[in-house]
Amino acid sequence: MLEKARGLPCDALVLDLEDSVAPQAKDAARAAVCAAVKHYPGREVVVRINPLATALGQADLEALRAAKPDAVLLPKVDGPADIAAAKGSIPLWAMIETPLGVLNAAGIAAAGMAHGLECLALGTNDLLNAMRGQPLRDRHNLWAAMSQTVMAARAFGLSVLDGTHNEIGDLDGFAQACAQARAFGFDGKTLIHPLQIAPCNRAFSPSLDEIAEAHRILQAFASNPGKGAIAFDGRMIERLHAEEAQHLLALAEAIEGRA
Repeated sequence: MLEKARGLPCDALVLDLEDSVAPQAKDAARAAVCAAVKHYPGREVVVRINPLATALGQADLEALRAAKPDAVLLPKVDGPADIAAAKGSIPLWAMIETPLGVLNAAGIAAAGMAHGLECLALGTNDLLNAMRGQPLRDRHNLWAAMSQTVMAARAFGLSVLDGTHNEIGDLDGFAQACAQARAFGFDGKTLIHPLQIAPCNRAFSPSLDEIAEAHRILQAFASNPGKGAIAFDGRMIERLHAEEAQHLLALAEAIEGRA
């Protein structure tokens, strides 16, 4: 899997030391991941460690401080203390995947500003399990957690990723989940299979129509410099829509630069 990941056209790779590794393979996995982190040029490399409250998590973090991945992903973050316990020279990502984590999302994001936190990642599988909930096609029982996680990230300037879609062959359902996540405000989505990369990239990238409209919005305001709100295609738009257009065009330019 470490070798296969070299050719995947994704923005970031998360190399896992937690749930996907059998207990008897933890030490070998740690050594393999630490040796691999610098072998993926052009991608952000993040390593998910075991919970910091365990000896395995502490050993993972110590080894990664020497290996220096782009970020460390902390699992099952319940509150700000979990972020403070991991602070160091490596940027942090935090998984919001417990009821306490959801309830404390704003505090986690706020505390993270002082400890190198860059991203919140919603862990929907573990969260549903902790809720004793069941998967729903529209994820209606996760909407509150999705909104709260996005709000916390936006309030404190963090990136935010939606959770996985477990049905690998259900690309229609996956596309719907990506569109839903983008509508909620997520920046992207964590994936579990290469088949999901291309549709995810499409879903979270500005379309040609969106880019064209963004240019027209900016031109409309440039033609009306003294106005805070104008009519545009039969609807009212405000200066905030110009800011959204600028953000979308900046995102499109960044994506083009990585292509």
